[in-house]
Amino acid sequence: MTTTTPASAAVRAAVGTAHTRVEGRDKVTGAARYAGEIPFAGLAHGWLVLSTITRGRVREVRTAPVLRMPGVLAVLHHGNAPRLRTDYVGLLGVPPDPAACVFQDDRVPFAGWPVALVVAEAPEQAREAAEALAVTYEQEPHDTALVAGHPGAYAPQGHMPAETAKGDLEAELAASAVVVAEVYTTPEEQHSMMEPHAATALWDGGRLEVVDSNQGAGWVRDELATLFSLDPSAVRVRSEHIGGGFGSKGPRAHQVCAVMATTALHRPVRVVLTRRQLFSLAGYRSPTTQRVRLGAGPDGRLRALEHRSLNQTSRVYEFVEPSAGVARVMYDAAAHRTANHVVRLDVPSPTWMRAPGEAPGSFAIEAALDELAERAGVDPIELRVRNEPQAGPVSGLPFSSRNLVACFREGARRFGWADRDPRPGLRRDGRWLLGTGTAAASFGAGAAPSTALVTAEADGTFTVRIAAADIGTGARTALTLIAADALRTTPERVRVRIGDSDFGQAMIAGGSMGTRSWAWAVTAAAAELLERLALGTGVPPEGVTVRSDTTEALAALAQKERHSFGAQFAEVAVDTATGEVRVRRMLGIFAAGRIVNPLTARNQLVGGMTWGISMALHEEAVRDHRTGAHYAPDLAGYHVATHADVPDIEADWVDDHDPDDPVGIKGIGEVGIVGAAAAVANAVWHATGVRHRDLPIRPDRIITAARNRPGGGAVDA
Repeated sequence: MTTTTPASAAVRAAVGTAHTRVEGRDKVTGAARYAGEIPFAGLAHGWLVLSTITRGRVREVRTAPVLRMPGVLAVLHHGNAPRLRTDYVGLLGVPPDPAACVFQDDRVPFAGWPVALVVAEAPEQAREAAEALAVTYEQEPHDTALVAGHPGAYAPQGHMPAETAKGDLEAELAASAVVVAEVYTTPEEQHSMMEPHAATALWDGGRLEVVDSNQGAGWVRDELATLFSLDPSAVRVRSEHIGGGFGSKGPRAHQVCAVMATTALHRPVRVVLTRRQLFSLAGYRSPTTQRVRLGAGPDGRLRALEHRSLNQTSRVYEFVEPSAGVARVMYDAAAHRTANHVVRLDVPSPTWMRAPGEAPGSFAIEAALDELAERAGVDPIELRVRNEPQAGPVSGLPFSSRNLVACFREGARRFGWADRDPRPGLRRDGRWLLGTGTAAASFGAGAAPSTALVTAEADGTFTVRIAAADIGTGARTALTLIAADALRTTPERVRVRIGDSDFGQAMIAGGSMGTRSWAWAVTAAAAELLERLALGTGVPPEGVTVRSDTTEALAALAQKERHSFGAQFAEVAVDTATGEVRVRRMLGIFAAGRIVNPLTARNQLVGGMTWGISMALHEEAVRDHRTGAHYAPDLAGYHVATHADVPDIEADWVDDHDPDDPVGIKGIGEVGIVGAAAAVANAVWHATGVRHRDLPIRPDRIITAARNRPGGGAVDA
């Protein structure tokens, strides 16, 4: 028996110091393997066949010619696939998306619906056979257009209230000295992560194993177990390295197809979605139409606030993009009304996408606040400061901490806001018109019950096991630093293992809740482990392991409004003759609790701000409403910000402490994108004097706006 003692209290704290990723070397050398490249003996490959119509039924799947093609092993479709259990509720109390419950009937509810899976010895053979598979349909009329005032819009019953209201809105608007009443729109946006969705399924000793790229191994395990009527203990899901997720990597069609195929063929089967297939099968951010009405006194203090949002969902699954939810946190008024409505269309199901609700919602409300500041003759930052709420505008709960004003004050100082001339269209640099804009940001700081295992090894090191997911955020490294401090040792003596459903239940990587939830579980287990080691009984060869469960601790946490906050600043250059918009610099200052790893934290915040540029100027998945399908569903037709579009971006933070929270960590993965698009749009107004209420701010929209403004014509250099 070997004994060990915790390192001296003199060990330097790891949390708060910059630390390169613990798996970084493996990733840059190729040693880290992703779900689509892990080898398996006897591996077969599945290729999905998607519908070519938007609405109707499958009349016939002609499998015989395809089954005679070289290497083809099977063709699964609604006529021969196993039946799945779909009468249950999953994460957040919602039923599974039928797009993941493949081949259960002959209906086609949207373009790109899975109608068959071809399995072959090689991926090339599977693809060739899938492209040759003849499917005939009975086609029906479809509707894919989201329009304001759609007669099918309704108030959904989701995980948050669809509508909130207090005060007499119309009376307060009528009594207001300054009123803004505008409509803002955002387009469909795609996740477009670098690593496509991929899963390999196999049966091993009577147990189903799935190697996947997902945001929660336990989540996918539970969904697959329920769908296939298996005991959860009979299913293991592993997802060690993930090349981005942004909300889309949950239970999807490819995992279900892989399980169906391995069950039928008794050999490992891998299914990888193509980039084009991701546009219909991996979810997306719904387009939104948002109406904002603000009424204020002459000093800009709000008397009335209305934020109404409409988004689309599929006819087979309800998903709400809660864009009006941001107003429930950010601003208060005597009359306050918000509503999230949805309309069912013949489109694929939307899903969570980085800062769901807050990203498109912040564009509308923060652009409207900028318009209010202009009309009231109040500085945009001062307007926001004057409208700081003392408690949650809807909940009435106190804020755990709300350091938004500190973010604006520090950001204004560093950005040089005091030198800004508020009048639009005056600054020039040759042919370019220059402008600056700002916007506020917020995102919830929640946590969910999680379990963790921490082991003191006989060699004096420690092993942490938790079913966390590192989707590129640096979570594995953050947990290493957190565990090192909790165990009073150094990061080099800590090994963190993640991405395995066998490690127990844990929060998914989503909602900016992952690191906070996992850190709570890890620190709780570490504290108990140190208590055991302090008894002096030593560490046996198999080690000493402690398991934590944070369910009770979370239930005991005081009910408060907990959020990360931020202030976004942007400077743009606009050429109204060519329609070019160039973001020259951005600054984001955030209040996001205790920063675990400044290196990866800044990376996350800058990444979110970059996505905000992309959202403001580039991203737009366009659907042909005649066919119901996308134009150019790929990264050639779907534009994203690239290196040439990304300027000097700086992200930093202010102190932000919640005295009631023993963890002190708030999520930063999503707050960076919130407000960023609004800051860019507000800067474009300041540069040109023209408001753009529809994203993205494309060159054609800049040119059209310049021609239609008073005086007409392009701005001369």
